Amino acid sequence: MRRSWQFYVEFAFGHDQIRPVSGGFTEFFVAGHPVGLTIVEALDTLYVMGLDDELAQGVQWIEQNLGDFDIDASFQVFETNIRMVGGLLSGYHATGNQRLLDLAHELADRLLPAFTSSPTGIPYRFVNLRTGAVTGKVTFPAEIGTYIAEFGDLSGLVADPKYYDIAKAAMKATYDRRSDIGLLADNIDVETGKWTSRRATIGPPSDSFYEYLFDGFDLFGDRDLKTWYDVLTAAILEHQSDTSTGHLWFQNVDFRNGRPLDTRQSELASFYAGLLGQSGHPTQARAYHDSWKLVHDRYPLLPEGIDYSTLAATRRGNQLRPEYVDSAFILWLTDRTDLWRQRGLEHYQHMKQYNRVRYGYTIATDVTTTPPALGDFCPGYWWSEQMKYYFLMFANSDRFDYANNYLSTEGNVLRGLL
Repeated sequence: MRRSWQFYVEFAFGHDQIRPVSGGFTEFFVAGHPVGLTIVEALDTLYVMGLDDELAQGVQWIEQNLGDFDIDASFQVFETNIRMVGGLLSGYHATGNQRLLDLAHELADRLLPAFTSSPTGIPYRFVNLRTGAVTGKVTFPAEIGTYIAEFGDLSGLVADPKYYDIAKAAMKATYDRRSDIGLLADNIDVETGKWTSRRATIGPPSDSFYEYLFDGFDLFGDRDLKTWYDVLTAAILEHQSDTSTGHLWFQNVDFRNGRPLDTRQSELASFYAGLLGQSGHPTQARAYHDSWKLVHDRYPLLPEGIDYSTLAATRRGNQLRPEYVDSAFILWLTDRTDLWRQRGLEHYQHMKQYNRVRYGYTIATDVTTTPPALGDFCPGYWWSEQMKYYFLMFANSDRFDYANNYLSTEGNVLRGLL
């Protein structure tokens, strides 16, 4: 982490993401408008690792350069929330720096028109941070429901319930549109509230909707969210579980009748093992993570997508995804079985062997070649997610409460920093 941070500072400091092969950089949200994404994503990871000089360096950049978010450009609401609002909030919890909380508050306010302009309460996908103009009227469950953790934390910190309330209302508007068998489709019209697809999936673009229902209960004790989570989870387990290969997978089905559609699975769906484990389904959690272990054993790096009937890679790249090790970390926190640490270790060792390049770590473009073909890009979530999971599984950090904690879908610690 220290080595990669040093290269980021040397070649891309203040820009959203480094290109660790060429030593260049790229912006994530809008070309020409860097917002220091990597810095914001890294704050609480630097804190738990005890990299205090690097943390101070990042906070100083924010104080001196991130004056406000008066940017005349459209930002994706979902990504801005989980990455920037969440990163600033976890940075505030780590440092107590009021400027970080003020920036999170301002940015959340600039995102609110996506919700308040909607006739259904389901947020538009994009909002212009300066004008409040909204676009993107067809959206997805993950982009509707992944706000309650960050907005709820903000509501508590600034003593204003509106952020929590607006996030919960968006989740309810979606839950209320579930099918007769209790499933959600994966595309919906913001303005009419009508589904525009029939596919139910636990993977993208629906994944973190389910995560945040349980998270809202975990963080805030909201029994409504737990009830909604339980209803949807029961439907998923009944209609999407598929053990036809001898291993547990979750097929994509027609949300109205449960008819199977395909056997494709995104690597991002591997998060679901951890969610099942922490929400009281240990048998299915172990079985599903075991299924992904088969994929991990077959390829040097997990491919972006597979057909689980054959384990063939349907998308051959690897975007330095954290979901497999995220689940391992959550399951280890749940039962402290060393199996999960062993899987985390293997994931880490593969990353060091195949993704490490001159100026840090990069994505792969094809994991089916020997060695995997590499790209030139390190995503912001790498700094917030798997580096934190790897470290906390083995460090016995005195800056993290292993018994009472909460990490967001982006790995931001909103409860449990010491």
